[in-house]
Amino acid sequence: MSMQQVQLNQLEALLFASESALSLRRLQELLQQVYNSAEILAGLMQLSQRYEDSALCLHQGAQGWRIEIRSDYASVIQAAWPERPLKLSPALLEILSVIAYHQPVTRSDIEQIRGVAVNSQILRTLFDRQWIVERGHRDVAGRPALLVTTRFFLEAFGLQSLTDLPVLEQTMIPLATDC
Repeated sequence: MSMQQVQLNQLEALLFASESALSLRRLQELLQQVYNSAEILAGLMQLSQRYEDSALCLHQGAQGWRIEIRSDYASVIQAAWPERPLKLSPALLEILSVIAYHQPVTRSDIEQIRGVAVNSQILRTLFDRQWIVERGHRDVAGRPALLVTTRFFLEAFGLQSLTDLPVLEQTMIPLATDC
């Protein structure tokens, strides 16, 4: 069964109404398992083509697909609905970068790479935003928690995977040898 216009419109409505990105599996559930993944992917391709000359675009991120406003129109939206931009401190960004590029890492690894102690409030902020989680423990004395980034981190920074992170020069962040 191919995706007809009515069903394509249903797919579009689901993506438009959703507050978050929708995975292929979630789309299948919402469409009551009527379409297989290949048919839904074909529908997503049709929607993407529909938006080619539009202010909207279909964006695929780490968590799935969502309808977004093209970045070309960001200034118009910002002027119409100004909001305070999310301010992230340099220390928070540095700690998050260390985790993203060297994961899994312990708090001690972060301190060794940065050369300064890690502020617990910064880690709490990263946990609260769900940008990092604990994933296991290092098998050493004290069994420190291993920190890794999440799909929420990828979504927040517009990445599909960690391979989309910019390449860093080794002189910027020294590589940890025990990770």
